[in-house]
Amino acid sequence: MHYQVESPSAAAAAWSYLMRVRSMEEDQMERVVRLASQSAVVIFSVSSCCMCHAMKTLFCGMGVNPTVHELDQDPKGKDMERALMRLLGNGINTTAATVPVVFIGGKLVGSMDRVLAFHISGTLVPLLKQAGALWL
Repeated sequence: MHYQVESPSAAAAAWSYLMRVRSMEEDQMERVVRLASQSAVVIFSVSSCCMCHAMKTLFCGMGVNPTVHELDQDPKGKDMERALMRLLGNGINTTAATVPVVFIGGKLVGSMDRVLAFHISGTLVPLLKQAGALWL
């Protein structure tokens, strides 16, 4: 057998790079959590996404005024999208859509399918009332 042995400086450089990348991901995760907790309803969206538009229309039609963060208009939007994928449990090699992602009362609800499931089952309105997004 033949093993490739890296020099200590190459291993140290690789480790340093990994730690920097990991730190940036954690920073974006913290940013997502901070932004999600600043309003009763927060939607992470992409301005050209039709499902994102449908989600914003659903909430506005219910009388909710969500805070919307358009990831394609944010310089760190791609990094935030990766953090959202981690929160949703989507792997890197997935074809599942990342956006829209909805937080209600600072808690992750999920993407379009989860929000619609809550809406159809009748549990979305109580959740919105509990978060202070609806008064009626």
